[in-house]
Amino acid sequence: MSDLLRVAAAQSASVPGEVAVNVASAVSLVAEAAERGARVIVLPELFLTGYAPETWTHEAGLELDDPVLTPLTDVAAARSVVVVVGAAVRRALDETTLTALVVDGDGVVATYDKQHLCGPERDFFTPGKGGTSLVVDGWDLGIGICYDGCFPEHAGAATADGALAYLCPAAYYAGGEHRRDLRYAARALDNGIYVVLAGLTGTCGSGLFTGGSAVYDPEGRTLTRVQEESPAVVVADLEAAEVRRAKAANPVEDDRLDGLGPRKRVVLS
Repeated sequence: MSDLLRVAAAQSASVPGEVAVNVASAVSLVAEAAERGARVIVLPELFLTGYAPETWTHEAGLELDDPVLTPLTDVAAARSVVVVVGAAVRRALDETTLTALVVDGDGVVATYDKQHLCGPERDFFTPGKGGTSLVVDGWDLGIGICYDGCFPEHAGAATADGALAYLCPAAYYAGGEHRRDLRYAARALDNGIYVVLAGLTGTCGSGLFTGGSAVYDPEGRTLTRVQEESPAVVVADLEAAEVRRAKAANPVEDDRLDGLGPRKRVVLS
């Protein structure tokens, strides 16, 4: 594997239901990130179709072979990059998943369906049934989507499967900044891996989203971050040696117990 992998997290506003418009925005963000040397580029949750629950319908779900995605495939091919971007994907007549698409020059080459749905997502989307990792230039990269990253076991499962970084498209409403910034830094520290978070910005339907795209190092430190700027791209180099160093210094994976045994409860008067 290569010692370094340059990644980008990109953020912008999304227009509900206007997939072609959002694809054009994605192409612009990808081109900027590629100009800055990124090999892997992460864009926000539901970016291509919009995070606006009042507009969600199964008929509006994206088909994976939809020609509307061609400009994204073309820019990935031209720039030799891999793009991870969120969309609502129609799986059946009455089934839609909240999905991260992995796009390269060959089109959509992998998907991950969000497992931990929250709020209005539960009333519409079908949860995913398993995890997804991809390997780029020898780097094993796990994928989570927003609320997935609030559960230590989700990033932990990716790490146990070999992930050196955890890529998270996200969409945080205004007011959730504190939780957002703590949780993804914690997932990095928990596992001794990098975390790349790409957050939706601006107004989408009735919601206001606050970005916060960032890259965290394996100690949970912020390498780079933006707040509500839109559009914006942050870029960072991931170093395999830093993952090895962090895991040696903090061997949580090796020291984790298989179980914690029986628990006593003592009631004092």
